Amino acid sequence: MQEREDAPHATLKPSRLVQLFLLTIVSVTGVLAQATPDQPASSPAATNTTQPAAAPAQSPAPVPIPSPKVVKIIGNVELDDILEIDIQNLEQWGETNDVSKLVPYINGRSIKGNYPDEIHLQRGRLIFHLQITPQNKEVWTDLLGAPDSIRRPVTMSAGLENGSSFDSVYVPGNTLTLTIISPVYGIIALVVIVATMFLLVWLVRKTNIIREPGPPAVSGKRRPYNLGRAQMAFWFFLIYTSYVAIWLVTDALDTITASLLALMGISAGTALGEALIDNGKDTANTNQVQDLTAEKAALEQTVSQVETELTTINAAPATITDQSNREAVQRQLTDGRTRLNQIDQQLRVLNSQQAPTTSQGFLRDLLSDGSGYSFHRFQIFAWTIVLGIIFLSSVYNNLTMPEFSPTLLGLMGLSAGTYIGFKFPEQK
Repeated sequence: MQEREDAPHATLKPSRLVQLFLLTIVSVTGVLAQATPDQPASSPAATNTTQPAAAPAQSPAPVPIPSPKVVKIIGNVELDDILEIDIQNLEQWGETNDVSKLVPYINGRSIKGNYPDEIHLQRGRLIFHLQITPQNKEVWTDLLGAPDSIRRPVTMSAGLENGSSFDSVYVPGNTLTLTIISPVYGIIALVVIVATMFLLVWLVRKTNIIREPGPPAVSGKRRPYNLGRAQMAFWFFLIYTSYVAIWLVTDALDTITASLLALMGISAGTALGEALIDNGKDTANTNQVQDLTAEKAALEQTVSQVETELTTINAAPATITDQSNREAVQRQLTDGRTRLNQIDQQLRVLNSQQAPTTSQGFLRDLLSDGSGYSFHRFQIFAWTIVLGIIFLSSVYNNLTMPEFSPTLLGLMGLSAGTYIGFKFPEQK
């Protein structure tokens, strides 16, 4: 009985060992499967091609170039002057940019075409000669025009003419002084202009420089002012003063425009035509007065002789012949006296047609003639004042002589022609 019970135990041991072995293999296989990711089988060649390429060696990041900055300016900010601008980091900036194309910036406006005369990169220094060029004339006009003093504050920098300006220490609150008019030359020019003005005023008051020609009719009195000559003096002083002022600010010499020459020609032609007409009138009146005066003198002598002859006839005894002679002499005396009365009347008319030979005041002399105030005189006077105001405005704001249009010049010429035309019948 003991042997039967041991037999089953003997047969079970080998089977349990097999099961245990299989279980161990399955467990190890599961552990390996979890440790290895699921990847499709591939050949060694495929494995080699899918391996990532080695990353290239990275170069160091470029160092940023520091921005240039204007830190110092030496010199006077004035036209036709030398200016030195010191710029921080200019050498580094110049390695990738053209330093020769830098220009000054004033009040944020680029002075185009005003390139540096000298460049010192290592010192960060630029030397400029400030001057007007066709490219920057408009900018300089804005900077210098309509001055309220000989100097004005401005900001200053430098930069490419078609770009933007560099940073600068000269900003609002820390400005530089732009000299519009040099004090020395300004004083000299002012003295010259004031001296010329006083000389012209003295000549106007004490001489016949803009008065009717000829000696005064009354001792101690001056001849009347002449409109044509007064207009010439007006344009002369206006152009003279403006030319000096424009040269003083901009150093420009060729500032007389073609339209201005035409305007001066109109003014000169008006004065010349007026002088010719007045001279012709004076000559005709003088000749007529001289003829009448000579005839009057001869008639007075004849009348005196006839009166003497008539007195002699009346004192002699009366005869038929004497009576006939007496009537003839009486008739001759009557005719002579009648002609003398006619001559006196003609002389009075000629003298009454003459304009006042002494000045009645500046405006009255210019605007009136022998018949009183005249519209054609007022017209040319008014247009002269209007064009003068336009002229001064252009010089002050734009620093240039105005360029009058042909239409405006034609209007001025028409006024002058009307004035000259009315001079023919005008009483003088």
